[in-house]
Amino acid sequence: MKSSRLMILAIALFSAIGAGYIAKMIAAKPVAPEVADEGPVAPVIQTTQVLVAGDIVPVGGRLAEVMKWQTWPKDAVVPGLVTQDDSPDAMEKFKESIARTVIYAGEPVRTEKLIDGAKSFMSSILPSGKRAIATQIAADTSAGGFILPNDYVDVVMARRKQVAAGQGDGFITETILTNIRILAIDQTVQEDEAGRKVIVGQTATLELTPQQAELITVAQQMADRLSLTLRPIADAQDPVTSPGEYLVSGEGRRGTVRLIKSGEISEVGARK
Repeated sequence: MKSSRLMILAIALFSAIGAGYIAKMIAAKPVAPEVADEGPVAPVIQTTQVLVAGDIVPVGGRLAEVMKWQTWPKDAVVPGLVTQDDSPDAMEKFKESIARTVIYAGEPVRTEKLIDGAKSFMSSILPSGKRAIATQIAADTSAGGFILPNDYVDVVMARRKQVAAGQGDGFITETILTNIRILAIDQTVQEDEAGRKVIVGQTATLELTPQQAELITVAQQMADRLSLTLRPIADAQDPVTSPGEYLVSGEGRRGTVRLIKSGEISEVGARK
């Protein structure tokens, strides 16, 4: 046999042996299990404890037994919320606090909604520069009892005027204040838990400026009746006006002069 053929056979033999060895090595090598693609890993959310109301707190109600800590995302905490990190003693600090407005169950407790329990509630909810003054009402002078705290009303004065003998009685009716906020009806400062829609009280507390307080005081002495007319909520942004200011300024209205004689009030045309 020629040497060239022997060489080819030797190469083929060594190739076969090598291929078999490689195949054996591959078969013995462990195969890593396939891992399912679960997508991007969710970021870890940093949390903190926020003070919330565990139950509804009405206007004027105390937080006392309804406060609790609740886990909140740190990036959702806004100024005004009470956190355990900043106020670890909040449970003790706010237990006597009074709600300035309604705080609903699960709502975070905000410091601007709280009043120090040692202070007067009405003086705390009264805006700066305003005065609270009460006036007597009845169902027939307060929209049938449908006027509630935080509604807006006009104040209408009806009073008797002097007329000539034999001509019967006459009355003057005029709106003396417009768009006035009702602070309370009797001792009620909001709807009750049952959602009562009618409060028939005897006294309405009005939010007025000092000048308007003087006006209503004079009107209470002059009027035979003061009535409250309920305004639609859509008009709540209308300006507050005092058409009856002439009652305390001493100036006549629409060219008239007020005369008070023997307890009777009359208006006569002003002389030039």
